[in-house]
Amino acid sequence: MTPRRPEHLSFWLTKKNRYSVTALIGVIETFAPWIGVSTFKMPEELDALNPSRTIVALSFSSFDVKDVELLVPELKRRGFTVIAGGPHPSADPEGTFKLGVDHVFVGDGEESLLRYLRGDAISPVINGIPRDLDAFPPFAPKHGMYMPTEITRGCPFRCAYCQVPNLFGRRVRHRSVENILKWAKISVENGRKVMRFISPNAFGYGSRNGVVPEPEKIKKLLKGLREIGVEQLYFGTFPSDVRPESVTEDVLSLVKSYCDNKSVLIGAQSGSERILKIIKRGHTVESVERAVKMIKNAGLRPHVDFIFGFPFETEDDVEANIAFMTKLIELYDAKIHAHTFMPLPGSDFESLNEGRLNRRYRKILGYYASRGSLDGYWSKQEELARQLSKMKGGKEN
Repeated sequence: MTPRRPEHLSFWLTKKNRYSVTALIGVIETFAPWIGVSTFKMPEELDALNPSRTIVALSFSSFDVKDVELLVPELKRRGFTVIAGGPHPSADPEGTFKLGVDHVFVGDGEESLLRYLRGDAISPVINGIPRDLDAFPPFAPKHGMYMPTEITRGCPFRCAYCQVPNLFGRRVRHRSVENILKWAKISVENGRKVMRFISPNAFGYGSRNGVVPEPEKIKKLLKGLREIGVEQLYFGTFPSDVRPESVTEDVLSLVKSYCDNKSVLIGAQSGSERILKIIKRGHTVESVERAVKMIKNAGLRPHVDFIFGFPFETEDDVEANIAFMTKLIELYDAKIHAHTFMPLPGSDFESLNEGRLNRRYRKILGYYASRGSLDGYWSKQEELARQLSKMKGGKEN
């Protein structure tokens, strides 16, 4: 049962959820300062709090479910109300309730969390209320908590392996340049002079459709950040991604002029045209190579995402993938960021079997990793994908 007058909100904090927790704490300190806020890693850290006046919040992905299964009973045994949000609860509210939580937040969580704390939204499932990103802070300066600034939310594409369009919609929402600079100035004044960004397509920032670049808006952003004292500036690198069709010489020139990037991270996902069509990427192998070539010619290193082990891959697809990856490495000095396919809840592929890497893949990935031409967590993701498939009862396409 939700406390009638909650006085404290404590967030479970992990390496995986620190971005979302930081943003939500920023919302509380700005719009609900009467609520005390803390974070914890272990339930014992909550023993000094009054369960009748405290809400415990869990933001987690599907890969944290096993930890949450153990955590929630301990929290309930101590008498706390437990709420949950994030990628997994948003995609699977019913399964999240089975873990023992009291309320599940789906999608955008800022406005709905505030309404919940005010007593205006106390149903079991609390649906997100999409708002302009300018409406909320990107981090929590009063608590000394900073993170990369989310500059875009939502994605116009329908990649079948991805949760984002189903969680946040296909309408692209951008944080304004003025708002980014406002919060960046606060960050700089507090000694935080490094800026990174969260975006599904960084080079699409400011554009109406989230795809076609707006170089003047990007220039206004990057130039403005330098002028207010940002000392290290990264655009088009992790935790952002870049669509290959959004790579242009104009934007790359801005990155070279204003940023500290040594590389640009773009999503290829496959070197097989057949696979690209099945996963609904919306681009071709040729467009990926065109983007990689431009990045290389601009004096930056292409860092290219690939997903391996789709359960519907054929031997021809595997060989096409390896051949294209090899071409990008040898011809353009690209570095591959390798992933194993994971059937994420909330994606079109959630019911498929887990991705599996055959011997051919393992040999090639290991070889290029040893050369420094490939990185990623493909081996760990293979195990995580296996866990996901068991949870969802996967099947082959």
